[in-house]
Amino acid sequence: MQLSRYHVPDSHKIALIAGSVGNFIEWYEFAVYGFLATIIAQNFFRLQGESEIAGVILTYASFAIAFFFRPLGAVVFGRIGDRIGRKPTLIAVLVMMTLATCAIGFMPTYGGVGIAAPLGLTALRILQGLFAGGEYGGAVSLMTEFAPKGKRGLYGAWQSLTVAFGLLAGAGVVALLSGLLDQDAMLRWGWRVPFFLALPMGFVALWLRLRMEETPAFVKIHDRPSLSPNPGEPATGLILKVILLGVGRVMVWSAAGYTYLVVMPTYLQSVLHTGLRQSLIIAVLSNVGFALTIIPAGSLSDRIGRRRMMVFASVLLLVLAYPLLKILQMEHVGLAIKCLVVLAAGGIVGLLAGPGPAMLAEMFPTRVRYTGLGLAYSLSNALFSGCAGLIITGLIRQTGNIDIPAYYVIVTALISITALMTLRPDDHLRALDE
Repeated sequence: MQLSRYHVPDSHKIALIAGSVGNFIEWYEFAVYGFLATIIAQNFFRLQGESEIAGVILTYASFAIAFFFRPLGAVVFGRIGDRIGRKPTLIAVLVMMTLATCAIGFMPTYGGVGIAAPLGLTALRILQGLFAGGEYGGAVSLMTEFAPKGKRGLYGAWQSLTVAFGLLAGAGVVALLSGLLDQDAMLRWGWRVPFFLALPMGFVALWLRLRMEETPAFVKIHDRPSLSPNPGEPATGLILKVILLGVGRVMVWSAAGYTYLVVMPTYLQSVLHTGLRQSLIIAVLSNVGFALTIIPAGSLSDRIGRRRMMVFASVLLLVLAYPLLKILQMEHVGLAIKCLVVLAAGGIVGLLAGPGPAMLAEMFPTRVRYTGLGLAYSLSNALFSGCAGLIITGLIRQTGNIDIPAYYVIVTALISITALMTLRPDDHLRALDE
């Protein structure tokens, strides 16, 4: 009895850590790519006869392509995870994602191999998108299916917290390198170092995932032939409708998250002509704000409900997106005020990211949860995160309007508020559907 009494908490702890660590690596890499966008543009996408802003747009196009392969990865690996289990699938995607990330550090540049460089980099980004698409649904399924009664929001929030940690780690590594190296060294070889660091991180993550157990919810339905996990069962039409609803509910989370946490440094540099180091300081602080509110928001949603928490955060973004951006644009406003602005913006996004994973998990039964929530999240990310840099930079170039980031957040907030209002107030109290 003593062993069994302590066995469950240990399983929960391992599930939390193992579920989170792969997500950390994924978002670390995406942050590094985003924060190094201007340097990557010079090394890979500064084609003959093209302007500097064109190179940045091409860099973001490569960034967006990876996101568009995430839904395919969510379907492929989600189906595997719903059939054979969360554990083996999460181990496989972790290994492949780590190798693809590390390989970017070895890529020759445009100056060395010509057009093969951007094509090769884009191919690796596509592979990363596929493997990353199989990560989220499994990680959130693992953590919420292990969660004790009344704590799904808290457990799911840990997954989002590793997004913040990954983004902070990516920003921190780039900031450290830019402080230690001059601009020429960063351009020549310094940008490669953050991608190489994914390899030791991957070894640690693999060790943790080998120790975790399969989720009780999956084992339960797997042992019942009549309820065996099969995403292709007759309710496919209904599942697709739920997936689209999920996309609407997390749209502003995706759009605002990438606008404030990843795209903002490049916007500050290329549009407002802010220095690299100052932009990175601002980026780090926006991610600090993001990290500070995730766990409290997830825990609070276990008490007051996902709908209240997420609608409140979406309304804040709707109301504050424009004034926050205008403050960043004011030349006479000091760095301290701008840091407070992005800290607040990141904190509001964290209010969505805390309850978001549990909200998505509660939308799908166990037999399709890995596939369903992974596909809803990855579709939203493909359309509204991966394209954020491309849309914002492209529209600014076309229109000359530097307020585009605020309009982008406002439009997505309006749609998400409408979708979130369809949530049942007691969803957080119900058991996960089998």
